[in-house]
Amino acid sequence: MKTPTKFMSVIVFSAAVIGTVVNFAVLPQSIGQETAPTAVTATQPLAERLLGTWKLEEASTPGSPSGIGSRLKMFTATHWCVIQPDPSSGKIVFQHGGRYEVDGDRVKTKTEFAGERTEGMIGSGGVLTIKVEGDTMTQKDLKGVFNETWKRVR
Repeated sequence: MKTPTKFMSVIVFSAAVIGTVVNFAVLPQSIGQETAPTAVTATQPLAERLLGTWKLEEASTPGSPSGIGSRLKMFTATHWCVIQPDPSSGKIVFQHGGRYEVDGDRVKTKTEFAGERTEGMIGSGGVLTIKVEGDTMTQKDLKGVFNETWKRVR
């Protein structure tokens, strides 16, 4: 019975992400105008401070086309997702995500679903060191590939 439950959670999360993407495709000017549900404080555990939507501000490897200013990272209580819409067309450049676990300042991720462009990541995992200060999230990985700064979308 674990497989249907896991499958359903991926479908529900994917539907939420697709709904978000549809909003960005229909209203690209709305990127950056979402309101966070609650105030975030430094005394909250990292898992709580991660919740919400983040927009890429700086990256050691921004990609091609660059995701700075358009790439989004979303955290729910159980899943993460990275999605990059093309800012001019609203079409999805890439997307992937999965479950995550927090241990201190480290976030262990596992990619469980992906779009065509990043499907090779399915089954892979990683560990990020993450720091959240106010509405800024910085992350670093051991290889230096995903050293990035994100701003909370409000």
